[in-house]
Amino acid sequence: MIKNSVDIITLGCSKNLVDSERLMHRFSEAGYKVRHDPEKVSSEFVVVNTCGFIGDAKEESIEMILRMVEAKKAHKIHHLYVMGCLSQRYREELEAEIPEVDKFYGKFDWTDLLTDLGSRISEEKDFGRILTTPPHYAYVKIAEGCNRFCSYCAIPLITGRFVSYPMEQLLDEVKSLVSQGVKEFQIIAQDLSSYGLDLYGKLKLPELIDRMAQIPGVKWIRLHYAYPSQFPYEILPVIQRHDNVCKYLDIALQHISDHVLVDMRRHVTKQETYDLLKRIRTEVPGIHIRTTLMVGYPGETDEDFEELKEFVREARFERMGAFAYSEEEGTYAANHFPDSIPEEVKQARLDELMALQEEIALESNASKVGQIFDVIVDREEKDYYVGRTEYDSPEVDPEVLIAKDRFLTVGDFCRVKVVEALPFELMAVPVELD
Repeated sequence: MIKNSVDIITLGCSKNLVDSERLMHRFSEAGYKVRHDPEKVSSEFVVVNTCGFIGDAKEESIEMILRMVEAKKAHKIHHLYVMGCLSQRYREELEAEIPEVDKFYGKFDWTDLLTDLGSRISEEKDFGRILTTPPHYAYVKIAEGCNRFCSYCAIPLITGRFVSYPMEQLLDEVKSLVSQGVKEFQIIAQDLSSYGLDLYGKLKLPELIDRMAQIPGVKWIRLHYAYPSQFPYEILPVIQRHDNVCKYLDIALQHISDHVLVDMRRHVTKQETYDLLKRIRTEVPGIHIRTTLMVGYPGETDEDFEELKEFVREARFERMGAFAYSEEEGTYAANHFPDSIPEEVKQARLDELMALQEEIALESNASKVGQIFDVIVDREEKDYYVGRTEYDSPEVDPEVLIAKDRFLTVGDFCRVKVVEALPFELMAVPVELD
């Protein structure tokens, strides 16, 4: 066991990852040796940053906590702490069921952990982080919480009301990350569309991204998790105007049937959704849209599902994920709509929808064969380099496998020609820069 050291384990989304990076920075500043997601825990302290979004994520978090409890019993670690979404929502139950954990923290009071351990922490730079991503890209969380209260979603119950981070603080964070060598920025929040409304009385995402794009050293900015209702249309000319704002938008749409959208409390209609997508593609030609859809919501009929499939065929999303409805206690849906659709029906619909999307994704990728793109090199494998275009976010989108025709540096941009397309990968060769 390594004394005066901490292993931090992160489960869930990139928003959780940012919290872990901030906690790692605080531990490091206090003189601790810090590791993230080690293959084997061996530090004096372990912190598990949990996810509580859906059933599978909660189960994964519980399993990880119990594994660390066993490590503590075996004297492989001395102290175990738990933070994040799961303990934010179920702290009392977890404290009763798993007393071996030294202390539980929630989604926001994890900042007390170092203080509880007797360390004095400077608050001068809230955005201080130790990156767990490759050093050329980082996630920037611009807000916490959500005011949308979709019927199926527990996020507002966990994170509370929507709170924007001040614009100047975010711009300072980006400048700090640029000084550390970060070139690419994934802008994240539970709801990008609402940014600024609470602080400034108006939607300020367009101004934030416009100012961020003008910071020297910012090569790519990519937008994640917009909301279709009250969409900030002024962001579209910002995307179109700045070369370093990727022509990419992640906007979860969930469904297209009007009655399902009403039951989901999405505050948007089928026609409004089609109009939104048309305007986005008209104002930003060539944009790649990523969305998330849900199947098996209570009351979803065969006709609703057929309508959803037709929507996918017509919208032709370049990037799409889908998941089956999972009842979350305390949500409006759990309280008002019985989870009546059998699991096997949900899974069959999910498989069918993703098979349809695979065909569309292959056609989208095939259209890129013969074209030349700028890519950022993420890593080197034995037989090729692995990179991404501006249309591809880390972890979730297709990668570009680049032939080792010449030496490339991880973290640098290079120009490639696409020579082959697969549904979720592109094959390419490097070409000379002009």
